[in-house]
Amino acid sequence: MASERVTLTIPGPDGDREVSLSSPGRVVWPEAGVTKRDLAEYLIAVSGPFLAHSGHRPVSLERFPGAVDGESFFSKNPPKGAPAYVESVPVTYNSGRRHPQLVLTEPASAVWAAQMNTVVFHPWASLASDADRPVELRIDLDPQPGTDFADVVFAAHAMREVLDEAGLTSWIKTSGSRGIHLFCPIEPRWEFLEVRHAVIAAGRELERRHPSRVTMSWWKEERGERVFIDFNQANRDRTMAGAYSPRALPQATVSTPLSWDELDDVDPLALTVRTVPRRLEEVGDPWAAFGDAPARIDTLLEWWERDLADGLGELPFPPDFPKMPGEPPRVQPSKKVAEHWDAQGNRVDD
Repeated sequence: MASERVTLTIPGPDGDREVSLSSPGRVVWPEAGVTKRDLAEYLIAVSGPFLAHSGHRPVSLERFPGAVDGESFFSKNPPKGAPAYVESVPVTYNSGRRHPQLVLTEPASAVWAAQMNTVVFHPWASLASDADRPVELRIDLDPQPGTDFADVVFAAHAMREVLDEAGLTSWIKTSGSRGIHLFCPIEPRWEFLEVRHAVIAAGRELERRHPSRVTMSWWKEERGERVFIDFNQANRDRTMAGAYSPRALPQATVSTPLSWDELDDVDPLALTVRTVPRRLEEVGDPWAAFGDAPARIDTLLEWWERDLADGLGELPFPPDFPKMPGEPPRVQPSKKVAEHWDAQGNRVDD
């Protein structure tokens, strides 16, 4: 018996396209009762702002062959048989390896991704036209055990002040979970490492002002009950859920752009695949003007250099990155034995 299949007709810049959707009734979010077809129709409904903020750039697709409470994997490269309107761009990864990565440029390509069982879309901070230079400075505020969403809201307002002093306008969205993301449009003049240093400088400044509320500590044992500023999300090939991307959480939540006036009262669990399309109809896209006035990160880089002069150096990179210049040892502080490491953070064997 042939599997159930429907064909969706999707308007786009080059006219209508037909995308075949297999198993449209398969439940992707069991708790919320959201099906694969519901997901495809959501992506069609939000395709304008979704592509404005998460399209036209390298993207990793987080795919779930079953439901969101099951196994998943990431796709970065265009699979065999992908339609011609699903584009790609060569990118360089942190290892130095170079390979094509997916790029979504029209509504049909987002629905094709849903057909491929994609739930979460992870766009790079750079555009496909210049993948090596970010057009966004991104800050991920991650609540730790013992903190709640109100703590993250406090940190977001405080970080906005820091970024404003550095000449950057910050835009916010829910993470789709318990966190908040601040995105600042920037001129594509700096490579990822420089933007990472700018994020670290902003995070350190916020930590100085509110040491009991936020932390830059990479090691979980040192974070305490504080909001973690995840500076490593600024690295090349490190991404977070894009604006209007669904999340693989029971409520079918969406990483949703907000206005700053909404932040204090928002319930992030109420922003879902079912509710966000109506929200867009009623209030529009709070990020509609995002990118109209990209800023420079010179001030943050000056703060980075100031901190270097004061003895604050590089911070740890993720474990899959090559050893980076000036990086401290990649070992938990409680397990570190000083004589096993040299001044450059390299292990010294006996």
